[in-house]
Amino acid sequence: MTNFVVKTLANAAALAVAIWLLSGITLDDGSSTGRRTLTLILVALVFGLVNLLVKPVVKLFSLPLFVLTLGLFTLVVNALMLLLTSWLATQLDLSFHVDGFWTAILGGLIISIVSWAVNMVLPEKN
Repeated sequence: MTNFVVKTLANAAALAVAIWLLSGITLDDGSSTGRRTLTLILVALVFGLVNLLVKPVVKLFSLPLFVLTLGLFTLVVNALMLLLTSWLATQLDLSFHVDGFWTAILGGLIISIVSWAVNMVLPEKN
């Protein structure tokens, strides 16, 4: 359970950095800081579920592209997962939005780097 909380917090931190750095990724909840934080954590949960359930299937079906591009197709898959998260957040009435594919590519790259760095710092527990 602790590992789940740590991963969700790492995703929330990574999403917050992407929102801060890129104008095309927005969290438009104009309410208080607590409300924005709650929305960010809920979006991080959705993002974690998308990465847990959908990403492995997409990676399996696109395995030849991973081999052909020497792994660079990972950027495209990460962007697609971020766009799917944006769509799901809209369906769940969360105020998270990604403007387009190229913004999602940059956002996916930022989220990957920040998640990796945060997971290196945070403790690994089961």
